[in-house]
Amino acid sequence: MSAQENDQETDETAENGGTAEPYQRRAAKALAPGLYVTATPIGNASDLTLRALDVLRGADLVLCEDTRVTAKLFAIYGLTTRLMPYHDHNAAEMRPRILERLAGGGRIALVSDAGTPLISDPGYKLVREAVAEGHHVTTLPGASSVMAALTLAGLPTDRFFFAGFLSAKHEARTRELTELVGVPGTLVFLESAPRLAASLRDMATALGEREAAVARELTKRFEEVRRGTLEELAAHYEKTGAPKGEIVVVVGPPMAAAPLCAHEIDAMIENALGRGSLKDAVAEVVSVTGLPRREIYARALALSEGDG
Repeated sequence: MSAQENDQETDETAENGGTAEPYQRRAAKALAPGLYVTATPIGNASDLTLRALDVLRGADLVLCEDTRVTAKLFAIYGLTTRLMPYHDHNAAEMRPRILERLAGGGRIALVSDAGTPLISDPGYKLVREAVAEGHHVTTLPGASSVMAALTLAGLPTDRFFFAGFLSAKHEARTRELTELVGVPGTLVFLESAPRLAASLRDMATALGEREAAVARELTKRFEEVRRGTLEELAAHYEKTGAPKGEIVVVVGPPMAAAPLCAHEIDAMIENALGRGSLKDAVAEVVSVTGLPRREIYARALALSEGDG
């Protein structure tokens, strides 16, 4: 980058609210009215950004999932801004009150217990309604367990799909995983420790042979990323039991495979027909193979009639 380009970038940064001055010499600026979606650390408290610190200090109110959790972060940084709970159980009641405060010129920050708000956390309805009413809404990017795990997994990052938490029950979880078989990218899941082994086993069965990584306690003292195939990881946690900490599972994209021959396709169809209806069998084989539904239906119909 040339000196001229560097100067231009610095000027643009300053125009967009940044500064080239050391943080200690920055003068506190009054926040404009609006809603500030603010990322907080996922483990290491030092990962709070300087901009987030400014907003949390200058806001009139900070909305958080659990005031006790956010209060610990506030104690570390000496923050005294008022905290108010905003979570799944009170969101419908709280939103009108929050929107009223925004309409009156309020400066409100939204945080989650850890990481980036709205990512498997409450908040999107508030953002949606605030935008609809014309209020200023902006984001303060920062820590995210999803992005942290993705960057550490050693798996392709050019295309990925965040699937959040899978269902707790085996049948529902299997259906959800079957829907993801054909996604042409890396998959990212959140999971609880007690369900980890069972989820990995279902992933190995539904998604097939794939590389994967289990990341836990990210940015904390006992951070760990265990890599291997889904089968290897499932076997490991079945043997060792549930690990401690918050967990993110990253699964690589489908491995390239040779095209299935007609005999193999028919075997898959017959296997599926033995477990369900014609409609369900067709849907299952289409999701696994990616072949046209019309083709699979015709083969399944011929096989079912032949058995009759």
